[in-house]
Amino acid sequence: MRLISFSDWNAFIGCLDGLLDTPQVQTMRSLPHHPGVNCYEHSVFVAYVAFRLARRWGLDHRACARGGLLHDLYLYDCRDRTAHPGNQCLDHPVFALRNASELTDLSKLERNIILAHMWPLALHLPRSREAWVVSLADKLCATAEVMGIWKRLKMRAVLAA
Repeated sequence: MRLISFSDWNAFIGCLDGLLDTPQVQTMRSLPHHPGVNCYEHSVFVAYVAFRLARRWGLDHRACARGGLLHDLYLYDCRDRTAHPGNQCLDHPVFALRNASELTDLSKLERNIILAHMWPLALHLPRSREAWVVSLADKLCATAEVMGIWKRLKMRAVLAA
């Protein structure tokens, strides 16, 4: 499976309903995430991988794309311990859901995707196959980022444009 194809990318972008261009999502470009990756790059990577997996498995790929994009919309520097009240793994899904809810109307499915993406480290259980897909995509993408695989992917050049 190729990571990016033109037709898949356009279908993916179509699912996002203009969310990529919002100031809130663009703010994620300035927030560090995993080593050498900002929050925007990570979130788009997760959203695209979840979108592709969901389409392949006959699931709601639109919800996976939107939930994947917004899963880390917490909008603070996660390395700043004063920016959130407790444990980052537990706090950020709640912050992301609050911010995403202010940004756009979310389905019940998308809400659970955002809240449950950190399972089993966080308290919220994925309640749909789509939530499981985004949680899996998040872990796969994080692994690729931490191992430096992300730096060699063409997707990074697409996001930098």
